[in-house]
Amino acid sequence: MSSNTSADVHNLLLAALAPQDMAALSPLLEPVMLKQNEILFEPNTPIQYVYFFGGGLSSEIAINAGSNRIEVGCIGREGLSGVPAVLGVDMTPHQSFMQVGGPALRIRSSELQQAMEASAPLRKLLLRFAHVFMIQIAATALADGKYSVEQRLARWLLMCHDRLGGELPLTHEFLALMLGVRRPSVTDALHILEGNHLIKAERGLVTIRNRSTLEALAGGSYGIPEAEYRRLISRN
Repeated sequence: MSSNTSADVHNLLLAALAPQDMAALSPLLEPVMLKQNEILFEPNTPIQYVYFFGGGLSSEIAINAGSNRIEVGCIGREGLSGVPAVLGVDMTPHQSFMQVGGPALRIRSSELQQAMEASAPLRKLLLRFAHVFMIQIAATALADGKYSVEQRLARWLLMCHDRLGGELPLTHEFLALMLGVRRPSVTDALHILEGNHLIKAERGLVTIRNRSTLEALAGGSYGIPEAEYRRLISRN
C-alpha cells in the first residue's frame, strides 16, 4: 500500500472528468503501488477492483485451454484495468498483470458501476475508453496477421513508449509474449532495429533512439487506437 494521495496519481481518464464527477469519485479511490508481475485479475475470476493507473504498464493476456498465451492489449496512465467491469461484466477469460509496476488508484468494481449509474458523463467517458481498448485489441489482431515481426515489435515499443516514456524495462520473455513469437525471433528483430539505429537494446532495457523512423517502420500497424483516443477522450 502506498501513502500517496489521489492527487499524486495523474491518470488521464480521471483528468478528463468534470470536477463534480471527480469529487464524487474521489472518496472511493484508494491509492496503491502496484509491483511488477502483480496480478490484477485472473481468468474467469470475479474482478474485484478497477485500477486507474498513474504510471507503469499493465498487460491483458488471452489464454486458451492449452495454456497458450499472447498479449492482446496494454494500458498505462491513459486508462484503467478491468474494462469488463465498466461494461457490467463480472469476469473475463483474460488475465491482467503489471509488466512494469507503478502507482494507481483502485476502486471496487461494484462501487464504480454504481457511480456510472449515478453519472451519465462518467458512464459516457468510461464506455468511450472501453471502445478505444477494443479498437486496440482489433489493431493487435491486424498487426499479428498482416505485419512482419519487426513492424509488430516497432508498434509495441511505440505503445510502451507512449505510456512509459524514456527507457523501457522490457525483457525478451515479455516481448515474445507481446508478439506471440519465440524468443529467438525477438532477438533477431531487436538486432535489426538496433542495427538501423532505431533503438538501443540492453539486458532487460530498451531505449528509443529514433521515434519518427520507428513509427515509419511500424506503418499502419500503429496509430489507429491512439487517434481514436485523442478523438474521443483527450478532446472530450
